[in-house]
Amino acid sequence: MHPKNPEAASPKSAPHQEQYPEGQWTTGLYDCCDDPSNCLTTCFCPCITFGRIAEIIDRGDRSRGLSCLVYYAMNSIHCAWLYGGLYRTKLRQVFSLPETPCGDNLVHCCCCLCSLSQEYRELKNRGVDPSIGWQANVEKWKRGGLKPPISPPGMNR
Repeated sequence: MHPKNPEAASPKSAPHQEQYPEGQWTTGLYDCCDDPSNCLTTCFCPCITFGRIAEIIDRGDRSRGLSCLVYYAMNSIHCAWLYGGLYRTKLRQVFSLPETPCGDNLVHCCCCLCSLSQEYRELKNRGVDPSIGWQANVEKWKRGGLKPPISPPGMNR
């Protein structure tokens, strides 16, 4: 389990939002109960959680509905872990996170629900609300004068 970094937030961050350093996960793989609502959603409908994560990671290029449908289809042939592992890799690259506790595909193969929950929490902890979608997050960041944790297409990180 990785401790949270409660250092002072910068003036451009949301009130009461903790800042987390790049290079470390903000929660552990098995901290699913840190977000009970997402834990239940992921338990009963993992494709919904995946669709929300994928829409953010893809920066709105692919809708959450389409990603959810592809994940569901791949799950029906027992290959959703491959798709999930691909997006875990993308998420890790965005925030420079380590590939722990093991490879991304193996984490998704053995602990699919835990990995989806951890990825969802990671986005939330870093200032992204996957439940409202990419465009609503971009608008929220603009309204609040916040620096986006994930750069919209065309912007330098």
